[in-house]
Amino acid sequence: MPDVVHRFKTMTTKRYADGVRANQWPPFPGRLWQRNYYEHIIRDDQSWQRIREYILTNPLRWHLDRERDIGADPLDVIGDGT
Repeated sequence: MPDVVHRFKTMTTKRYADGVRANQWPPFPGRLWQRNYYEHIIRDDQSWQRIREYILTNPLRWHLDRERDIGADPLDVIGDGT
C-alpha cells in the first residue's frame, strides 16, 4: 500500500505543478502533501463508523483550522481539477 500512496502523491503533485504553470493556479507554499500520513485498519463496524464520521464532518471543521487562508472558500482551495 505505501507504493500506491507514494504514486498517488507524486502524480497529484505533478498535476498541481502543471496547473500552476499552465493555468495560473496559485502556487502552493511549502509542500503540497504532509510528509507522513496516518493509516488505520478498519477491523469492526464501530471503527468503520468512527472513520466514516470523521471523513464526513472534517470539511465542516475546516473553518476552525488556524493555518487556513482566512477568507478562502474550502472548495476554491481544492479546485475543480481543470
